[in-house]
Amino acid sequence: MSAELIEQRSRIRIATLSILAGACVLGLKYLSYVLSGSVALKSDAIESIVNVVAAVFALGAVIFAGKPADKEHPYGHGKIEHFSAAFEGGLISLASVFILFEAAKGLIYGVELKDLGRGLAVNLLAGGLNGLLGWFLLTQGRKKRSKALEADGHHILSDFWTTVGIVTGLIAVKLTGIKWLDPVMAMVVGLLLARTGFRLVKESSQALLDMEDPDVLGKVLASMNRVRTWDIIAVHEMRTFRSGRYTHVDVHIVVPEFYPVRQAHDLCETFGKKALEEENIEGEVHTHVDPCGRLYCERCPAEACLIRRAPKTQDAAFVLEEAIALGPA
Repeated sequence: MSAELIEQRSRIRIATLSILAGACVLGLKYLSYVLSGSVALKSDAIESIVNVVAAVFALGAVIFAGKPADKEHPYGHGKIEHFSAAFEGGLISLASVFILFEAAKGLIYGVELKDLGRGLAVNLLAGGLNGLLGWFLLTQGRKKRSKALEADGHHILSDFWTTVGIVTGLIAVKLTGIKWLDPVMAMVVGLLLARTGFRLVKESSQALLDMEDPDVLGKVLASMNRVRTWDIIAVHEMRTFRSGRYTHVDVHIVVPEFYPVRQAHDLCETFGKKALEEENIEGEVHTHVDPCGRLYCERCPAEACLIRRAPKTQDAAFVLEEAIALGPA
């Protein structure tokens, strides 16, 4: 069994676990609302419904993203994970609207709290489970380079901190007897969720539009500096984009102008692969070979070159500003 297949099965197991754990947390949060009658705890349960629906969608995205590239999708199917993250952000925003509506009703008509103590205890248990699940999904999503799992982890961790805030506020309600604090806490939850949903939709939309990721660009360039050989003289017109966990890099590579075509091609192909392997990045590098044209002599590390026009006087390290800029005419 290939390493990629093992990784894909691991992602599917993690996404399935998220659904099962989310359903368990939803049951506990609904029980806490039934016990207490709290609008804030009801808002927490509504968010957990979103968690379960989003986890189901994330599982589908992980399965679809694992399909290999084909004729219709030559760059693979990884972008479905960004769709999943955007969908989850939309669900979170929708949940925030429902929660704000319930909170407004509670403020206008008042609330009748029942067994708040037991409701809080059950909700606290559910929140603890959510915190562990969110941390697990976030770390595994980053490790497996799955945007869908990572987005799910961010969402569930935000749910955990929401639960902490709700429990803190309801303890104040229990101690002071001020019941209107309950719908106020629900309103705070709704506003926080709206912010989380907007952030997820914004980040995913940028990825779907192939917006440059400065972190990925910086990592690839740093790796190129570490694995370069003396005859990789310069790089320019470097571009990257993410398709799920897969990274595509386009770059022009300058080599000695006297190299035969085969030698220059093999050098650049090997250089690109090593750069990704060095940073443990899953993806591919498309290279365009440029002859030096004796335009880089001041920085060229090939000290013994017989055709150089000037001695080396500058640092040869690749820098970001030049790597992304157009090369000399």
